[in-house]
Amino acid sequence: MAKDNKVRIYNRLFYKLYANYAIMLLVTAVLICLIFMKLYYDTTMENHRDQLVKQAYKVSERMTEFIEYGRTEDFLEYLNTLIEINDMDVWTVSNPASTNPMNESLATNSYEEFLDSEIYADYAEILQSAFSNQMDNQTRYDEIYQTQTITVAVPVYGVNRGVVGAVLLKSPVEGQRAIISSSLSLIVFSSIVALGISFLIVIVFATELSIPISRMRVTALELAAGKYRTKTGIKRKDEIGDLAKTIDILSEKLLENEIQRKNLEQMRLDFFANVSHELRTPITVLRGYTETLVDGVVTDEEKVAQYYERMLSECKSMERLVGDLLVLSKMQNPDFVIEKEPVNLIQVFDDIIRSANAIAEKKNITIDFKKDHPMYMILGDYDRLRQMFMVILDNAIKFSKENKTVYINIMTKDKIIVSIRDEGIGIEAADLEHIFEKFYKSSLRQNANGTGLGLAIAKQIALKHEGNILVNSQPGVGSEFIFSFPIYKIEK
Repeated sequence: MAKDNKVRIYNRLFYKLYANYAIMLLVTAVLICLIFMKLYYDTTMENHRDQLVKQAYKVSERMTEFIEYGRTEDFLEYLNTLIEINDMDVWTVSNPASTNPMNESLATNSYEEFLDSEIYADYAEILQSAFSNQMDNQTRYDEIYQTQTITVAVPVYGVNRGVVGAVLLKSPVEGQRAIISSSLSLIVFSSIVALGISFLIVIVFATELSIPISRMRVTALELAAGKYRTKTGIKRKDEIGDLAKTIDILSEKLLENEIQRKNLEQMRLDFFANVSHELRTPITVLRGYTETLVDGVVTDEEKVAQYYERMLSECKSMERLVGDLLVLSKMQNPDFVIEKEPVNLIQVFDDIIRSANAIAEKKNITIDFKKDHPMYMILGDYDRLRQMFMVILDNAIKFSKENKTVYINIMTKDKIIVSIRDEGIGIEAADLEHIFEKFYKSSLRQNANGTGLGLAIAKQIALKHEGNILVNSQPGVGSEFIFSFPIYKIEK
């Protein structure tokens, strides 16, 4: 069994949980890292470009001031200082399409130079946007700087607020790339650390999930081997705990079924033993009398007649036993359905009281029958109900002393209640829980001729009528059998 249940490592739940969760974490971490890197790069570049645009507008505003006041020399000094401090290229270009272009002394380059240059020809496009009174920018790889650069162009206004030129600022992003690279290294390192921590968490998670499942598997194998007292021992308030609890309930049910099976097996053995015992005595008596008659040991006609009478009595006893066994077997069959019809219990008791009076008169016993209504209707089988009540009434008379009374009372509550009470010898407490078992007979002399099946048959008949029997008894005082049945309501 253990060899057959070996599972390869890659097929185990722990490995699958760990591998799937690790792959998911890895893919998620890589995606987050790439997305964050892209966002960080774009944000950094955009901030640098915005900063460059602000500086370009400041230069444009200063140029406008220099144009208004004619301070050309001061502007060139300002421009040289700006280039040295900010480590960027600053170009000023006059607008050739302006009616009043800015002074050539303020321009560092002409528009035609950009148009004719192979390296800076692309800048002519953003200069044209600036001449059209629009800010424009461009990001490209610069052959001179050998790195990525950002170039912005903003218009320069004259005295009458006309666009007289443009300011072109170009700045390499090498320093920004270093910042981005450093930040991305930190992001990657953080992602690796987070991934490692996540792997530890998934190991704990997979272990907490796989160990209980493995334990439940072992428990299931133990149950399959017939060890029904095995429990998972798992106490968790989640789906795993619910499953473990279900397996424990299954274990208890299997144990109960096993105990019940053993009890049924013992009952079967006891049943055959009791039947054998009950049949052995009359068969032995019949054989003895038959051998005596065949051998001619008894020749007196009176003795012979007594032997025949005893043999007939034993045959009737066996016939009664077999009949009771057939009735009990039929009643205990769950597939057997009795034919029911509306029955008035008053008629049933009138019938059985007439039959029981013959037995009761021999002991001068009175049968006191009380009822509140002339009709108590239930749905049932008349003959079976008569048989059931007759068993109880016969026992009440049998176990009562002479000159006593047997009380029968029928009343209606939420159900029909039938009480049969005697003033007999009563039933011992130790016998009460066994009186409805097959072949159970007390050691009293009144049970000497009984089969021990009467009360068992009565119990089964009551159950087939959706009823129940309760017994109250006290030794020396008497016994009371209480029946309850559903009321049958006659439709009008």
